[in-house]
Amino acid sequence: MSVEHSHEHVNTRRGYDSSRRKERSRDTHNALLDAALLRFVQQGYSATTIDSIAVDAGVSSATIYKTYGAKSGLVGALCKRALAGRGPVPAEQRSDGLQRDGADPRLVVEGWGRLAAEVAPRIVPLLLLLRDAADGDPAAAALYAELNADRYSRMAQNASYLVDGGHTRAGIRRSEASDVLWTYSSPELYDLLVLRRGWSLRRYGRFISESIVNSLL
Repeated sequence: MSVEHSHEHVNTRRGYDSSRRKERSRDTHNALLDAALLRFVQQGYSATTIDSIAVDAGVSSATIYKTYGAKSGLVGALCKRALAGRGPVPAEQRSDGLQRDGADPRLVVEGWGRLAAEVAPRIVPLLLLLRDAADGDPAAAALYAELNADRYSRMAQNASYLVDGGHTRAGIRRSEASDVLWTYSSPELYDLLVLRRGWSLRRYGRFISESIVNSLL
């Protein structure tokens, strides 16, 4: 009995240690990304160096290269975190959850607008950073193209939900719906309305949902 109790104690301790290691690793990862984000936003893509990020984060440059490969890999990790939005459930999963059977398509589109207002402040500065760096940096250009392709693919899926579900006006093709959603999810629109014209996120999200409804439903 004492042996079994000892094994149970060891297994519990191992589980606890493993959980603590994962938590510390996650905290270190997020601290590194926070340091990188601050550098990129303040200095731009080209002027930011891996060495400067390493100093800010309190890690070695070798660790960053080993984990992310290069600056583009680091920005890619930042983009992945940004696209997840807030909270434990990634924004993409929450978007999928809106499209349950029998859902009111207008409520789904309103949900898309709210998610856009949540995610855009996180992802748009990174997309604009990559767009500006793309001309002089092939790795940045490749990542920017990949993220744009992923966004269009996602909008095409959303368009299929609307068109195939019979929620759009007569004559609306899937390609047209995809292009409309692609336009209203663009970083350029956020840049124009929020960053340049000072719109609130609430107004921005509402504009997106109302515009999609008026264009497609």
